[in-house]
Amino acid sequence: MPEHSAWNEIRELNRRVTDLGEPLVLTDEVRALLVGTAAEVAIAPQEVSQAIQDDASAAKLLKEIAKRIRTGSRRLSRALIEANKLEENGDLEAARAPLLALLDVEVVPLYREQAQIRLDALDEL
Repeated sequence: MPEHSAWNEIRELNRRVTDLGEPLVLTDEVRALLVGTAAEVAIAPQEVSQAIQDDASAAKLLKEIAKRIRTGSRRLSRALIEANKLEENGDLEAARAPLLALLDVEVVPLYREQAQIRLDALDEL
């Protein structure tokens, strides 16, 4: 499933900050990465503006971005697998349920779009 290229950078930076304990230093490059990816995971611009004022709040923003990428990806994968199983068993209506449930809670536009595409494909069968 396609993902935005900067998401790998977010994952790696979050790993270094969270797992390895490296400090987050707000360079222009890091600021741009946070601002761009925050928008891609539906974090409000005003929240981002406040968060990139200092290293500590920027580190919290980084963790939230990484969390949305990780949990949304897992949620979408589970929903697609379940929908596919149900479709293979011939229950198209039941196959819609995990996708609709995902759309009820998912905020990341890319993951919502992928679920909607799959839902639309089921509707065409």
